[in-house]
Amino acid sequence: MNLANRITLVRIFLVPVVMLFLLVRFEHLGGIKVGTVYISYSEFIAALIFIVAAITDGLDGYIARSRKMVTNLGKFLDPLADKLLISAVLISLVELQRLDAWVAVVIISREFAVTGLRLVAAAEGLVISASKLGKWKTVFQIIAVASLILQNFPFEALHIPFATIMVWLAVIMTIVSGVEYFVKNKQVIPLA
Repeated sequence: MNLANRITLVRIFLVPVVMLFLLVRFEHLGGIKVGTVYISYSEFIAALIFIVAAITDGLDGYIARSRKMVTNLGKFLDPLADKLLISAVLISLVELQRLDAWVAVVIISREFAVTGLRLVAAAEGLVISASKLGKWKTVFQIIAVASLILQNFPFEALHIPFATIMVWLAVIMTIVSGVEYFVKNKQVIPLA
């Protein structure tokens, strides 16, 4: 259990903490009103923890590669942690009626499809690394999710639909990067 894997485990353990602050109303913590939207401090905490967890994704990978700590456990845990974090928060946002269910389905489906492709490739001894589009997809998803947790704060006061724009960009990048993975790795897909 090296440092990179420990950071990945922290990300997994942060998933229920994000969910707790996002879904449970801690009214005694208070909040602020921005325009017509009330944002509880528990939502701020949920967004902060989500962002910290998302940052650990890049951190654990960087540490593993730079210190030559890449392990099979890390190769398994890292994508699992990513999917748990993004899927749990997307489903929570659907529950809170801040995100259309179809958006969550598209994003989660792409994640599972690419994971399946990677598993098939791994069975053939091939490694499918994250593409630049895949990394950009992750950035857009993180920004979109954080914006939705915060109910478009601070842009709501300026009447700028920043969260909506980021959701659409995340969906587009999710689809485009998913197609890219399958096109670039079509030799991995068994046709018979």
